[in-house]
Amino acid sequence: MITLFTFLAQYGYYGNGYTPDAAASGYGSMTIIGFLILTVTGIIGYAVQHALQASVRRNSAIAAPMTGADTARLMLAQNGITDVQVISTPGQLTDHYNPANKTVNLSENVYNCATVTAMAVAAHECGHAVQHARAYPWLSMRSSLVPMVNIGSRLGQIVLMAGLLLVALGGGTTVAWIGLALFGTTTLFALVTLPVEFDASRRALAWLQSSGLADRAMHGQAGNALHWAAMTYVAAALSSIAMLVYYAFYLLNSSRRD
Repeated sequence: MITLFTFLAQYGYYGNGYTPDAAASGYGSMTIIGFLILTVTGIIGYAVQHALQASVRRNSAIAAPMTGADTARLMLAQNGITDVQVISTPGQLTDHYNPANKTVNLSENVYNCATVTAMAVAAHECGHAVQHARAYPWLSMRSSLVPMVNIGSRLGQIVLMAGLLLVALGGGTTVAWIGLALFGTTTLFALVTLPVEFDASRRALAWLQSSGLADRAMHGQAGNALHWAAMTYVAAALSSIAMLVYYAFYLLNSSRRD
């Protein structure tokens, strides 16, 4: 994610970001737009995280028929998946499916607890295992993007920051465009992640209903927990898109100035 430091780098040469030339060329308005994007996306992200934590707390107080570990094993077995291991991993909200070693990794609270939250999260992560077993195309695409995203996430912000400083010093925009392209790989990854996450939740809820493990009320509560978990990915994608578009316009404006 592009941070405030990257945003400020484009105005570092001018100190406060406002000079007569900058104001005349519209950089003052670009500054305001940039800060608005950071503020709005930050508020959205905070609100979604707050709603997710509230949902987790609420549904963690509701007992379920099975622990997360047992839920995961049953869902895998009923989907004919025998080569995936369910293991416990330290921390909170660290639940994930690892396609490289075919493991469903459940945080300790999810693995050991028999609650609606644990059941929903475990079923969701097994939804990814089912996607892998069925060669779900969006999951395959996301996996193929990982090497490129690893490079982009490490270098994108650094190269973009250096490029913005060069632009502020009167240099060209080439380095900044390279940095933005690297950052763009993380935006693409965020977008591809959306159908993967929503489909995994859909599979989880459908299985919870068909297996009889969750009654109607519990099914709705599980759906609420997974909804807010998915919204965190939506908020991240929106923030990434907004910053990508903002910097693209900024660099285009800089190119016209040159």
